[in-house]
Amino acid sequence: MRRSAGMDGELDLLIDGYLAVLKVERGLGPATVEAYARDLTRFARFWGQEPRPLDALDRPAITDFLSTLTEDGLSARSQARFLSALRGFFKYCVEERHLTRNPCELVGSPRVGRRLPGVLSRDEVLRLVERPDRATPRGVRDAAMLHTMYACGLRVSELVGLTLGDVNLEAGFVQAFGKGRKRRLVPLGAVARERIADYLARQRGAWADAGESALFVTERGGPMTRQGFWKLVVRYARAAGIAQPISPHKLRHSFATHLLRGGADLRAVQTMLGHADIVTTQVYTHVVGDHLQAMHARHHPRG
Repeated sequence: MRRSAGMDGELDLLIDGYLAVLKVERGLGPATVEAYARDLTRFARFWGQEPRPLDALDRPAITDFLSTLTEDGLSARSQARFLSALRGFFKYCVEERHLTRNPCELVGSPRVGRRLPGVLSRDEVLRLVERPDRATPRGVRDAAMLHTMYACGLRVSELVGLTLGDVNLEAGFVQAFGKGRKRRLVPLGAVARERIADYLARQRGAWADAGESALFVTERGGPMTRQGFWKLVVRYARAAGIAQPISPHKLRHSFATHLLRGGADLRAVQTMLGHADIVTTQVYTHVVGDHLQAMHARHHPRG
């Protein structure tokens, strides 16, 4: 089974081996094997965005990948198909002793009929973004990242990919580079500006390697990674008493939903999210619709 050019590395070799097993040992037809190849190749591209070992694959990585599928407008049914392909592939990797565990084991199947995960309430968001202890070095950075994520509705890759030159604190905006390196400007907001300014003044210079351009860096001097940010979001959510499952994408979904509930124009939200097609943005309207229906039922004389 020949896959698209530009793919290499251990993960890609394992995918090729698995596709051969599906074709030769399990006797699956060409169309089915081709479908597996497309799904697994897409995951390999997602995973290959950062240099990291295969044994770093874990449940957060799979959840983050599924969130990107939601972001791209794929239905829950399509996401369930991707997850099924990944489960089978990683089972093969465990059987061949390339992995010690299947990272999909504890990942629940997407619920068919739901396009978006639940969003955080305004109170939950406030508790989350204010949870970092800004008296500590990590807390200063983490507060800046969480506030920026929620204030701008960025994708995780866009957040960790921000450079010093992408942020204009005086004008109050960031420039994000989305899919296809498409550039967009997003308002930053007063509180996020304060948190970033605090981080730049107090902490970044003490950590960043010489010549490092990334805005958000770790104690080791290099850029914060997607996985690193995912883990800190989960940690702060638990500390804030947020019981529902959470991921960085949930902050992005909350950003969009809260804007629309506040009366923002759908086209403006589309621009800030960086959606090429407004149909993708419209998936948020069912969440807002539920809110409006509940409000109507409570307050309308004939509700």
